[in-house]
Amino acid sequence: MKNIRYTVTSSTDELKQILQLQQSNLSSSISKNEKEKEGFLTVKHDLDILKKMHDQEPHIIAKDANTVVGYTLSMVQGFKNDIDVLKSMFAKIDDQLNEQTSFIVMGQVCVDKEYRKQGIFRGLYHKMRDELNNKYDLLITEVAAHNTRSLHAHYAIGFTDFLIYDSDGVTWHLIQWDWK
Repeated sequence: MKNIRYTVTSSTDELKQILQLQQSNLSSSISKNEKEKEGFLTVKHDLDILKKMHDQEPHIIAKDANTVVGYTLSMVQGFKNDIDVLKSMFAKIDDQLNEQTSFIVMGQVCVDKEYRKQGIFRGLYHKMRDELNNKYDLLITEVAAHNTRSLHAHYAIGFTDFLIYDSDGVTWHLIQWDWK
């Protein structure tokens, strides 16, 4: 295993590295076979929105020396209207949770292809929990039902189904990790 360090984002360079890693793992950037085998990303962010999200709650990153090799994006409720594809997810959360429950959304997780199967996915989530569990009761994210690799990896960490729903022809698993 390489010398991986888990931390929070602290520079524009790190945010740019997240975007580079994201671009190479978007559903539109990889083959059908790779999507089935390795999983994929759905949402494409830009530097402006990543920076705004970071300013509210820094993202969690895995670094090998100065290179970002994995990330989880932190998204507070205030962003529920900023990313079109996530609006339905936030609406479902608002409908289901009582307002006393504090939560943060994990907006996206990705590990560089060269660093997979080394525990980084789990390490990112454990760092996220360590950084945020004093502020939030739940960590919530959603995974497309056909992204089975990602769904199983999340269940292995401790996520459970919160709600399964269809939106624009896609079945989504809205999943939660209860930190309390």
